[in-house]
Order: sequence, then structure tokens, then C-alpha cells
Amino acid sequence: MIKSMLFAAVAFVPLCLGQAQAAEYNWDQSTEYGPNSINTKTDVFFADRLKELSDGKIAITIHSGAALGFREKDHLFAVADGALPIATTVSGTLAGVDPIFLLSSLPFVAKDFDDVRKLWDIARPYYEKVFEKYDQKLIHAGWIDPSGIWAENEIKSQADLKNLRIRTYDATGTRVLNALGASPLQISWSDVVPQLATGSISAVLTGVDGGAAANFWDYTSVFTQINYAMPLTFVHMNMDVYNSLTPELQKAVMQAGEEATEWRATQIRQNQAAKYDELRSHGMTVVEKVDAGFAKTLSNAAQPVIDDWKAKTGSRADEILAKFAAE
Repeated sequence: MIKSMLFAAVAFVPLCLGQAQAAEYNWDQSTEYGPNSINTKTDVFFADRLKELSDGKIAITIHSGAALGFREKDHLFAVADGALPIATTVSGTLAGVDPIFLLSSLPFVAKDFDDVRKLWDIARPYYEKVFEKYDQKLIHAGWIDPSGIWAENEIKSQADLKNLRIRTYDATGTRVLNALGASPLQISWSDVVPQLATGSISAVLTGVDGGAAANFWDYTSVFTQINYAMPLTFVHMNMDVYNSLTPELQKAVMQAGEEATEWRATQIRQNQAAKYDELRSHGMTVVEKVDAGFAKTLSNAAQPVIDDWKAKTGSRADEILAKFAAE
């Protein structure tokens, strides 16, 4: 079990007579995403709701844009060691720890928001077991809008991907885009805009919400929705910190997490069309759907990746996908 630096991670603030009640637990939450992204907005919702449910006993400060100096690739071990009490991490970043974390970013498996919710419900116990191995509690997760391609030109066919220097968010995306002839690079989110600005990359695979929050219209002209995947983002906390709470406060943490997942799901459904309009208002072209032939080409390129994931993940993959197909 990894147990260290617990009391460095949780600050206890004394109460003083005649003053408003201060929080008993003050946590710093790290995220790479900017304040206008759905990831950070969900973090804020969670923090605000937890403050209410805990009667002010728990206060969380959200540090967006990697302000604490931690990248997503650092989060799992920083939380395990107690350097961070809680963090927000996109699933694909954890693929090197366990291939189960690539499930939600498998290309073209989840076709819509109902599918991605179903996959989350089925796979949650599998995710929880891995976090527990690293002395962490999985609090909640949420998905983003479907990933598309932000680029200078519309992506109509495989030919448009040839040699395209495109940012991906995990190893799966890198492999699929390599197979399609692109030149993908797996880049941390906080480094995407600087690399777009310098021309190190010219395209990005991500959802419309994240790109809009980062003003990608300053660097690209077209968003092509290919419905690639809707990867999960996890909020996970140090198990010692969680266990230090009373049962009532633990219940408040988990309830705030469940409500955050539901709030985010509603926001994603409602905001997609509005985000398309926002892009158009900035002079971008939005291609909401690719033709059937190109969609099939994309799906065919993804199949070897899915088969390889199943082989690496073992019986868990078969169990999850069988349940998914049956529902």
C-alpha cells in the first residue's frame, strides 16, 4: 500500500469563535484543462456541490491549466504518493498503467452518448480495481463530445490525412492515424496551443468543446466531426485522504461525484449544437458528418487496434464487450 504525505495533502483549519465556520478539509485539485473546458466546469460543479453536501467541511480549489506544475501523466503517481489529494485525468493518459483505460477511446465503438454511458456503467468496477491498486478512490468520470479533427482543411478522405501532423490524446489514436497515413503525435493538452502556434502540429484530434475552450479557431479553419470516440475523464483521490473522512463525508464525496457525472452528461448533450454555432461565428467551417465510404475506411483502420486491445486486456475485454453487445 502506498501511504505517505497524507497530512501534507490535507490541511486542517481550526474553527474560531465569532467567525464563519472554516472548512475542515482543504484540497487542491489538479487539472491540465482550461477554465472554460467542460472538464474544469465539471470540476467546479463537483467542488461546489461537495461544499454544500458537506456543510462547508470540505473545500476544493481547482487549479486549471496545470497551474500546480503537474501534467496528466504525473497525476496517478502524485495522487498515490499524497503530493496531490485529488486530480482530473483523461483515461488514455493511464494506458501505460493498464490497457483497460483505453476502452473509452477505442475508435468507433461507442456510436452515441447512450453507448458511452452504457460502457461507463459496465466498466466502472474494472476501473475502480486499478485505482485501488494505486491506493486511490475513483470518485466519478464523465465523457466529452465526440472527437473530430481540427485542421486547416476539411478531412474528406484518407488522402487528406496523408502526412498530417496531428495531435492525438493516447496511443490508440496515434496507431490508428499512423495506419491512415497521418503523422500523429501524442501531446499533453496544455502543450497543444503552443505547438499549434509554432506550427509544430497543424491539426488536433479532440472534441468541439475542448477546442472551442482553447480558441482553436485562431489556428485552424475547419472542424470535421468523425465521431472517433468519447473518452472518459476521471476524478480520483488519495485513498488515505478518503479514508480519513467520516462515513457521512465519504457519502457526500460520492454523491457529489454522481451528480457531477449527470450534470456533465446533460451539458454535453445540450452544448454540442451550440458549440458548432460558436465555431461558425468565428468563421470556421463545421462538417458535422463524413460520408459513409470514408467512415468505413476509418472503422477498418481501427479494427486491428481494437483486436490488439482485446488481446492485451484479456478476459476483462471479452466480459465488457459481451455485456455491452447484450444491452
